[in-house]
Amino acid sequence: MLVAVKGIVQGNTVVIEDEDIRDYDGAEVIVTMLNYPQKKVKKAPVDWDSFVIPSERGQNVDEYMKEMRENDRL
Repeated sequence: MLVAVKGIVQGNTVVIEDEDIRDYDGAEVIVTMLNYPQKKVKKAPVDWDSFVIPSERGQNVDEYMKEMRENDRL
């Protein structure tokens, strides 16, 4: 007998979703991989602070924006 079920590989285990395979408990099985694993390339984290020049204005943004907008209307 040949049975095909859909599952996900997690570590050393195949997790079966939406299938009840308890009827086949103890049966000899063959697992077929349908696609190759995708390479997981981790990108190096970006140090966003290296792009910022610290200033007094940056620490007091709320006051700065209020000052900029106070006299912006005629």
